[in-house]
Amino acid sequence: MRSEPVKGRGIGTRPDGRFASRRVDTTGSDRPDDAEEIAPETRLIATTARGIISRNSSPDIPFDASINPYQGCEHGCAYCYARPSHSYLDLSPGVDFETQIYFKANAAERLLATWKKPGYVPEPITIGANTDPYQPAEKRLKITRALLELFLEHRHPVSLITKGTLIDRDLDVLAELSDRHLCSVAVSIPTANNVLKRRLEPRVPAATARFRVVERLTKAGVPVTVMMAPIIPALNDNEIEAIVKRAADSGASAAAWILLRLPHELKSLFADWLDQHYPERASHVMSLVRQASGGRDYDNRFGVRQRGTGEYAGMIGQRFRAACSRYGLNRPDARQNLDCTQFVRPAEKQISLPF
Repeated sequence: MRSEPVKGRGIGTRPDGRFASRRVDTTGSDRPDDAEEIAPETRLIATTARGIISRNSSPDIPFDASINPYQGCEHGCAYCYARPSHSYLDLSPGVDFETQIYFKANAAERLLATWKKPGYVPEPITIGANTDPYQPAEKRLKITRALLELFLEHRHPVSLITKGTLIDRDLDVLAELSDRHLCSVAVSIPTANNVLKRRLEPRVPAATARFRVVERLTKAGVPVTVMMAPIIPALNDNEIEAIVKRAADSGASAAAWILLRLPHELKSLFADWLDQHYPERASHVMSLVRQASGGRDYDNRFGVRQRGTGEYAGMIGQRFRAACSRYGLNRPDARQNLDCTQFVRPAEKQISLPF
């Protein structure tokens, strides 16, 4: 499926998701002349969540509980492994994922309800494991802000994953949480190449702005990990040492990496993106991806899906570890375990009696 790039969007096409109840004919032009299709606007859709904390038992994910205030992400990253989740909404993991944004309007209410349950046992909760909690909609909706205020009020440990500089707005809450050993942040910076960033992450702030966020967070006492996620063969793997050095220079205490993941529909979406933007090296990129995935586009096995296998993946791991060692990141004495002992369970509202 070859198509032309859409300005400001990571994926400009609207292929059906794997659960689609209707099928769209894409044999002709896959982008009608209609202006809405050429430059689709973002639509925010309120949803009512029945539960707010998602749980996983994946051995290669360092947390068991997470909250995602948003479904879909306007950042529009071409590589985003969360794109296929829009298929469950009968929407396209292509342009719909970055233009049809669902937000959980009652997120704070459901979190309090969960914490009130007598059997609830506090454990660190990660916000933003699937889609970014600081995407553009957050500036107006402030759902992440409301959640963080509850984490502070009830002394509950929390971690955040983001590539949005809007996290600066909440530095006051994050600093106070960190003072109590209740907070850590991971900032995703896969490339410092501005040309690649504009194509790969069209609505994400520049790497320079994200490194400044790392500096401000660390100066406020918040422990920060810089995530080079994903590493894409033959596109940004040449930046490993430079990204790690800038992470250290910005005050980060740790750095981590994840290899490009291509689950479900993302395989064809990313291949189309490569053909659009890097046709001269598309076959080489995918060849290296397959070398690290047992000959397939994606190996979803635990322990393999984030790091890959084989010589290429091994080389990436060695380079990353060597760079972290050289620049003083990931030292055992720099680790901060979040404290679960301070949790204050929300009290039930008192009923006023008429006497």
